[in-house]
Amino acid sequence: MTTAAIPRTDLTAQIKKLGERIRKVMVLTDAEVEPILVSLLARGHVLIEGIPGTGKTLLARTLAKVVGLEFVRIQFTNDLMPSDIVGSSVWRPGPGEFEFMPGPIFSNVVLADEINRTSPRTLSCLLEAMEGGQISVEGKTLELPRPFFVLATRNPIEFHGTFPVPEAALDRFLCRVTVGYPEVEGELGLYLGKDPEKAFLELQPALLPGELATLQIAVDRVEVSEPVAAYCYQVVSATRRDEAVALGASPRAAMNWIRAARARAVMEGRQHVLPDDLKAVAIPSLAHRVFLGGGGDATVELKRILSEVPVVL
Repeated sequence: MTTAAIPRTDLTAQIKKLGERIRKVMVLTDAEVEPILVSLLARGHVLIEGIPGTGKTLLARTLAKVVGLEFVRIQFTNDLMPSDIVGSSVWRPGPGEFEFMPGPIFSNVVLADEINRTSPRTLSCLLEAMEGGQISVEGKTLELPRPFFVLATRNPIEFHGTFPVPEAALDRFLCRVTVGYPEVEGELGLYLGKDPEKAFLELQPALLPGELATLQIAVDRVEVSEPVAAYCYQVVSATRRDEAVALGASPRAAMNWIRAARARAVMEGRQHVLPDDLKAVAIPSLAHRVFLGGGGDATVELKRILSEVPVVL
């Protein structure tokens, strides 16, 4: 199936169907769902932050099911070893040789649960997989399945038994999403007996095999004009000059921001990026890549910068 074989309106309808089926299971806002779908279409990865009990694991399982992909969950702990993720070689007495047994990272959709609870050495194995879609084992480079999509979770309020997630690790995530408490109507529905697990079991995939790849190719072909690229530069440049910011957005952060905007354009049924696409994905794409001098989240500062930088087309 080629991109040309699917009309642009059908692309939009398929993506809309993905969001609708996720919401059959989860009580989520557009601000929570859109960056996840953007990352999936853009071949990126997502960092999900939220307190325990807000459905982060169910969200990952649901996403895998609606796109018809294999799912695995890896619980990151302080004693997790790299071999627990990538796999290891096992001696087979019969043939008299070692056989590599793939670890859970060899899956399409990987939930890396609580990545701040593992050691930097183990985290580096995940980062290698996210960066290039491959891993190194015993001097050999092994390709991971395609597509390969990581949803990692981090509890933002617990510090006991956790490790800091370095800036370079955060930069591997195309988007960061904060999952909060459900809206009133949705939470009351849970109290009145709505069973998310039952809805999950009844869920059907929204895409046929190969259609996700077609959507991802469509993202690659979205055009970015010079004025839109210039607007992107003005925003990231402003983060580097801002007095409250210790580390502004890098060129790689800007390129990832544009890639997220390309995916958002496909979701809107367009073949070109608008400044509105960049604005819509700015916070999930940039806030975890911009670091304030006094620490804390950069969302408020980014919103101020976005409001001050003019759009000139």
